[in-house]
Order: sequence, then C-alpha cells, then structure tokens
Amino acid sequence: MNDHNIPQLAEKLGIGERHFRRLFQRHMGTSANIVALNRRLSIAKQLLTETSLSVTQVALASGFQSLRRFNDALKKHFRLKPTEIKKHHAAPQNNAESLTLQLSYNPPFDWGYMVNYLTARAIPGVEAVEGNRYSRSFQLNGKSGSFTVFPHPNKEILCLTIHNAAIPSIPLILSRVKSLFDLDSNIDIINHHLSAHPDMSWRVKATPGLRVMGAWDPFELTIRAILGQQVTVAAATTLSGRIVARHGLITATPEKKITHIFPTAQILADADLSGLGITNSRVKAIHHLARMLVDDPDFFQRATNLMDFVDILCRLPGIGAWTANYVAMRAMKETDAFPSSDLILLKHMQKNGKRPTARKLEAISEAWRPWRAYAAMYLWANDTGNTE
Repeated sequence: MNDHNIPQLAEKLGIGERHFRRLFQRHMGTSANIVALNRRLSIAKQLLTETSLSVTQVALASGFQSLRRFNDALKKHFRLKPTEIKKHHAAPQNNAESLTLQLSYNPPFDWGYMVNYLTARAIPGVEAVEGNRYSRSFQLNGKSGSFTVFPHPNKEILCLTIHNAAIPSIPLILSRVKSLFDLDSNIDIINHHLSAHPDMSWRVKATPGLRVMGAWDPFELTIRAILGQQVTVAAATTLSGRIVARHGLITATPEKKITHIFPTAQILADADLSGLGITNSRVKAIHHLARMLVDDPDFFQRATNLMDFVDILCRLPGIGAWTANYVAMRAMKETDAFPSSDLILLKHMQKNGKRPTARKLEAISEAWRPWRAYAAMYLWANDTGNTE
C-alpha cells in the first residue's frame, strides 16, 4: 500500500475492488487502509526508538509521503510527536548506511537448527554463515546492500543489521527477513496440531522450535532447487556458486565472503552456463524459468492457491512436483506444501524397514494439514545435510 492504491492492489491480486474490500473487512475486521497505516506506524515507532535516523528519514522509510502527514499520524495514534518518542528512548548511534533493528518472535525458536540449515545451503559469494551469524547481499530500489542476522545475547529476539540500504527499502527488508526466518508463525498452534499425531508428536517434543525456512527471493530459491534435483546439498551449493561467480553482480559488503549479488532473471534468461557442470536439462529449466520471469515479473507475487501454483510451475521444463512443492513451502510460505516424493521424508517414515511410497506418504500427511510444510521440517530435522 506504500506503492499502490486499493484499486491497483486489487487488480494486481486479480480480484475486483469491491470484493477486495469485502474480504479485508470480513477477515481483518477493518479496511486495508487502516491495516497499512498501522503497519507504517509500527515501523515508524521501531525506527524512532531503535535507530538514530532523523525524523524525516523515518517518515520516508515507513512509507509516509509527507512529513506533515507523518507528524499528524503519530500525534493522533501515540499522542506524542516523533521527536518526543525519540527523546524517551536512547537509540544507538547508527545511520542509514548501517543500522540494527530488533525482530521479535514467538518462542520456542531453534536458531541453531536454522544456522546449520543455512550453512549447508549458503550460496558462495551471496550468503555466508560465521558462527551464529547469517549474512547475505541483496539489491533493492537499484541499490546494493547486505544484512546480518544474529540472536540477541540476552533476549529472545533476533538482531538485524542492515548495511547500505536505500531508506525506502527498509520495510521490505524487514518483511523479507521475517519471512526468511518464519518469525510471524504461531508455533504453539502448529505444534499442538502436529503433536496430536503419533508420527509427529515425539519429533515435535524433541525439537519444538523448528520453523519453515523461507527464502529471500523466490527466483533465486527456484534456481537453487533446480540445481539441487537428484544431487547432494554440497553439489547444489557448488553449482550455485559457479553461476554467481560467472554472472553475478560484483558488490562490496562488510562481510569478506559476500562479493556478489545473485543474477537476475534478465541476466540468466540467455546466460552461458556451459562448462559449469550443470546438465543440459537443468540449463534448459533455468533458461525457461528466467524467460518466464522476464515476460511475467509478478509471477511469484500473484495470488494463487497451492494446487494452482504447483501445477503452473510443473508445466515448465525440468520442474516436477518435488521442486514445485519445495519452492511453495519455502518461497511462497505455503504452510501445507509437502514434497511427498522426497527420499529423506520417505526414509524417516519407514516402518519395520519398509519405506512408504510417495502416494502412501501423501495419504499419511492428510492428517497433518494445514501444517504439512512444518511436518516436513520435523522429518528433515534429523538429516539436514542430505536433502535440498
């Protein structure tokens, strides 16, 4: 809503404006404008209290089009001027080139598992894990930047340090990082549901803080998933790094291991991928996916249901049900996506030495709906190094 009005947003979602307003009222109990305003105010308050950004910079970062509207909104909702809010909080001395924000979540939260998961899959040149800190590069609003996420030493929160980002990009960065680490999930409800099933209850009890790892960018993750078909995680990581080294945009970041931005769809649509060890079928799949994104840049943003998304993705050469469901659960945050043909899932569901078929596992997973993506994470938890 920072960049679109309601008619434009409804059109982008593929529904009528009147229906859009009805849906918001029915499910949110208020209008889209109010929800958007509350989100802007929440971001503004966080930036005012946690950073040393100026009031003008905060107004721009939180999506307000004028300083007067920003001041009026804060006085109306918080009964304080922006300068008064800042005065009551001793913010650290940071700036737009490097600022740190706090990200809350609903515990339990297994950061250790996430770090191990990301360590094995970190794309060389784009991502890096050092100790318990995850970093990556990005490009938004035409400006390259990077960020680092790490757990607070004394509180149950994550700290996000953003480097060299365009100020208007801050809300989008916050949103993407929250999605990447699945910070908004109500893990208590999910664990309660899955714990009611014998195949899941002991797994949930053993590792109750698992989340479904998200993705910074759906296109990047889908490329990674294509490369990971029928090979080890280590092999897919190597191939991803080769693509980045040849076609990625060189960038400078505080993290020495992060040197590139992952190549865009425009770059990979006709990129030379020969000599990188990638099979011809996967090269073809990468080219087709990239060309589709060039023709339809909003493909991953368009609203659709899980079945339709999997069906559309599976129509592309070289993409099957496993890849489509993997992308759906991680990049699209489809909580019920489930790659039932995954060999590790099948292995961990074997009984008396006999593995179920993919069809049988699909039938078993019906009891885990609508949280099958979380069930997959619990099944994978014992074998993070051998599945993409």
